[in-house]
Amino acid sequence: MAAPTRTPRSRWVEEALGALAAGGPDAVRIEPLAKSLGVTRGGFYWHFEDRDALLTEMLETWERAATDEVIERVERQGGDARARLRRAGALTFSAHLLPIDLAVRNWSRHDPAVAERLRRVDNRRMDYLRELFGAFCSGEGEIEARSMLAFSLLIGNHFMAADHGPRSRAEVLELAASWLLA
Repeated sequence: MAAPTRTPRSRWVEEALGALAAGGPDAVRIEPLAKSLGVTRGGFYWHFEDRDALLTEMLETWERAATDEVIERVERQGGDARARLRRAGALTFSAHLLPIDLAVRNWSRHDPAVAERLRRVDNRRMDYLRELFGAFCSGEGEIEARSMLAFSLLIGNHFMAADHGPRSRAEVLELAASWLLA
């Protein structure tokens, strides 16, 4: 008879990030996670001391995915600064990372430690934008303005309910991106 297999630590974190994205930090509970993984809650304690340890690991995983992994992938695929800017935006706010990012932003409004981590992530993202915009923009003011506008556009777009006249949201976003990258 084969020894029972343990649910990998990474699966617990992945499932918890999905719960965070769906329902915020209060949705990250051990019993429902175990049930959705089809295991007992005892397996949780094999990997984590407590729920706080899971929450910390979730944030560390999100931070790596949202910064290091995005930047590494963008740089590995290469291209000029404009192509890398487009790719960085697409990867950072992908269907996988966007719901987690928005949930972390909401969570940060109520938890100072999460707010500090979000500040670190956003600063890293802004530094990368500055580097890329600096390849074709002149002057610190223009680099900072374009970086802030690009980042604000990508985040703010998900909070807007406005219509865009005869154009679709995708068309307006493409126009804005083209202007920022000109």
